Amino acid sequence: MPAASEPPPPLPHTWRPWGALLAVVVFGTMLVVLCAFVWYGLEPDYRAQFTLFQRGTLIVLMLLFLGCYHALVRSRVVATEAGLVVVNGWRSHRLEWSQVVSVSLGRGAPWGTLDLSDGTTLSMIGIQGSDGARARRAVRQLRATVAAHSPG
Repeated sequence: MPAASEPPPPLPHTWRPWGALLAVVVFGTMLVVLCAFVWYGLEPDYRAQFTLFQRGTLIVLMLLFLGCYHALVRSRVVATEAGLVVVNGWRSHRLEWSQVVSVSLGRGAPWGTLDLSDGTTLSMIGIQGSDGARARRAVRQLRATVAAHSPG
């Protein structure tokens, strides 16, 4: 769709994935509840047989899962007057408007993509194709924002 089909939102504006947030909340909660039920469902004598190293391993695994969940949830695309900030997991990319050539979300693509002026592409996990119409609207808004801030 052309950039003019959606007005640019007022800046600063943030796009976040809704489906990923929902999945993290639902599955993260299920994981914590399941682990708690299993742990407290064990006989106290059996729980006492776990060594400190085994308990530490379980805690480290839980922290790794929570870290991955947090990285997914913090993914976002932020448009400001100065340019774009794309946060994918634990990495952030700051782009000036002149660096962004185009915005796309291909059919069946997992997330949006930015084509950059240096010939590279940058995935935007903050705009996920699984969000459907919401993702397509975000891409149209981002296209309009890029068009409004691009030189020439």
